[in-house]
Amino acid sequence: MTRALIVIDVQNDFCPGGALAVPEGDVIVPGINALMAEFEAVVLTQDWHPAGHSSFASSHEGKGPYDMIDMPYGPQVLWPDHCVQGTDGADFHADLNADRADMIVRKGYRPAIDSYSAFFENDQKTPTGLDGYLRTRGITDLTMVGLATDFCVNFSAVDAAKLGFTVDVRMDLCRAIDLDGSLVAATEGMTGAGVKLA
Repeated sequence: MTRALIVIDVQNDFCPGGALAVPEGDVIVPGINALMAEFEAVVLTQDWHPAGHSSFASSHEGKGPYDMIDMPYGPQVLWPDHCVQGTDGADFHADLNADRADMIVRKGYRPAIDSYSAFFENDQKTPTGLDGYLRTRGITDLTMVGLATDFCVNFSAVDAAKLGFTVDVRMDLCRAIDLDGSLVAATEGMTGAGVKLA
């Protein structure tokens, strides 16, 4: 076994009706569940923010959702409050076969730093531990699906490629926010990093 399926942030707040809804975010769930059967290893990631997280627009006076600010680690999009620890919005979509996961990686729980990637916080230094987990299991090939294509899937795929994994992203089982051209930039970035888009 050298292959793993990485399911990125299929949570209520990223699905229609959620605080940071990705269009058609729920449509991909049946296909993801079906794909799980092809992999011996399945990992789910879960955005897991404390209330008042620094990436929330509500934490910055005079700022609104999707404004940009500079954080110590670089530019940061400010988001609507979402995936707050212990809330329904942070839960996995009810139809997602979460019981199939070997491991759940929670990210974004440090108040002062956001985390898009399944591998690193947004400072690109603080690891989540996923890299070590995969290596100790002998996994070399990753397939990624989930939400959102242009943010958490993109950052996870690029980081995985930089770390030496063989990575493909099933674009049919992802959906994007597409903020000011972010989807085009993400697809170009992933391809440039050696990620295969299927």
